[in-house]
Amino acid sequence: MLAAFRNLSKQDLAAALFAIMAIYLAGIVPSIEIAWVSGFLLLTIFLFAFEVVSVDVAAITVMVLLGLTSLLAPWMGLETGLVPVERLFDGFASNAVISIIAVMIVGAGLDKTGIMSQVAGYIMRIGGATEARIIPLISGTVGVISSFMQNVGAAALFLPVVSRISARTGLPISRLLMPMGFCAILGGTITMVGSSPLILLNDLILTSNQSLPADVAPMETFQLFDVTPVGAALLIAGIAYFVLAGRFVLPARGSDKLEGSDASRYFAETYGLSDFTLQEVRIPEGSPLVGISVDELERTWKVRIVAVEKGDGLRFGADGVDRTLGITAGTMLALLGTEESLATMAEANRVETKPDLDLFAEAMAHTKAGVAEIVIPPGSNLIGKTARDVWMRKIYGLSLLAINRGGKQITYKTGGVRNTPFIAGDALVVHTTWADLNRLEKDRNFVIVTTEYPHEELRPNKVPAALFLFVLTLSLILFTDLRLSIALLSGAIGMVLLGVLSIEEAYEAVSWKTVFLLASLIPLGLAVEATGTAAWIAQQTLTALGDVPIWVIQAALAGLATFFTLVMSNVGATVLLVPLAVNMALGAGANPAVFALTVAIATSNSFLIPTHQVNALTMGPGGYRVADFMRAGGIMTILFLIVALIMLNLVFDTAMV
Repeated sequence: MLAAFRNLSKQDLAAALFAIMAIYLAGIVPSIEIAWVSGFLLLTIFLFAFEVVSVDVAAITVMVLLGLTSLLAPWMGLETGLVPVERLFDGFASNAVISIIAVMIVGAGLDKTGIMSQVAGYIMRIGGATEARIIPLISGTVGVISSFMQNVGAAALFLPVVSRISARTGLPISRLLMPMGFCAILGGTITMVGSSPLILLNDLILTSNQSLPADVAPMETFQLFDVTPVGAALLIAGIAYFVLAGRFVLPARGSDKLEGSDASRYFAETYGLSDFTLQEVRIPEGSPLVGISVDELERTWKVRIVAVEKGDGLRFGADGVDRTLGITAGTMLALLGTEESLATMAEANRVETKPDLDLFAEAMAHTKAGVAEIVIPPGSNLIGKTARDVWMRKIYGLSLLAINRGGKQITYKTGGVRNTPFIAGDALVVHTTWADLNRLEKDRNFVIVTTEYPHEELRPNKVPAALFLFVLTLSLILFTDLRLSIALLSGAIGMVLLGVLSIEEAYEAVSWKTVFLLASLIPLGLAVEATGTAAWIAQQTLTALGDVPIWVIQAALAGLATFFTLVMSNVGATVLLVPLAVNMALGAGANPAVFALTVAIATSNSFLIPTHQVNALTMGPGGYRVADFMRAGGIMTILFLIVALIMLNLVFDTAMV
């Protein structure tokens, strides 16, 4: 028997423990309805905590079981089902679910135009190379962005940016990713659309109003920026924590600094151009290069110009760098060449060189451009013509680096690659933007050999439309009485109608797992409220606490919400605890709306273990272990509770209104 006990898994032991707890509760609760709902609560927590199935599958399973209680009610000792069948799927049409769908689409539209990438590029230009400057810039920007879009989306957007900054500065990526991820979570508390719990809160308040005693005034819902003082204080506290204590609590892994840029490493590893260098230079007043053309500079010094900035916008890709373009004082160039040729050119012409890419860092990122291989097929109109003849860089966006012909390589370093007529079967090694390469896949003059590249097509021409829709959406939320879901859907459908996103891209932008998780848990929250389970748990908690000040009860509620969000989703924790919070507030003579808000804020306190989506996203790239989260997240958890409770009591009146 002892051997059999030892063979039981932790999951089996936990299941037995939860079953014992359910049986115990069934013997002490005041009604059979509360007993069954308590059992469903324990089942939900068990499924979430031990990931028996994915969280969305667990939530749908519980919803279906609640629906089946209408059929099985006589055998369960119930008069009717725990949730009316006609209300079982109300969650899918709820204001909260529709709002979350719309927020995801609006965020995807802003990302598709490249607005987010421009923000990232700006941070890379001004961030310097010290943690004390980079952490506040990255974390603060992500925090603000995540106040208007899903925090996991904001974190995913900045993940490659942080990787590039780490590579360029030599700062360990593990010392940048965790602050960024934590602040993405904190940023979700700045507005009422920043996180799923806050989006859901007003719906839960309206539902709870239906069950309030007749002598209690209905709770008011919260406006978009009502929580901003609390969320801003939390974000500032999180940034300050990592700036001051980051060196002590953050691990230092993944600190290999790149010699050069991501693009130059990519060239060397893929095509063996080990002596190739990508460098950014500035042409000062008095340089011999002032007044000559791009073509003359390239022919004389055996280098390739892949990007130009003359103060009138970045020239890169098709219709960008024209060989007749004149070089003027102050011109910024991105040059390809050997270290020797670049050094010789710089010394002879008194140009200013930069140790790392700065102005061109975003444009040259491996997610935007790189090296590709293209074959000239039989029947191509380019056969017999040279790169110079067809203006390859200007017309096609291809900077020709080499021609592979029958095992012989003709390179830009010899100076003859652009003057060599193409023949069928030539393999061209080119530097190009991925957008240009994607466009050339439909051109019969080329066969694209390189297919593993980012195919995402940005739409910078849609920036005005996206910004207009974003401002329109905010205006509808702030200055009209429209429901949040309608205001957000106006922006979302506008993104499709104005061509910022296709309808397929809009569907892809939605995390349907999150949608089903939220919608499926709402019936459980309804059952907790309608059967009196929440009121009973509240009364038992108040009895256990005894005669204590209101702030102690509020702190206990925040701690309970923190625990729940570590073992289950923050959405699930909010649905389960808001009815409990309202009843606890009524029993203690406190403001139920503030207690409900305490829950919605505290369910973002997900730092101790990597169960939150954002933490899971950063764990692999940052090389983190659970112990890393416990060390850094343990202090953050306590700091969060202290700051949140202080700000909630300063901004809102916790006494009964």
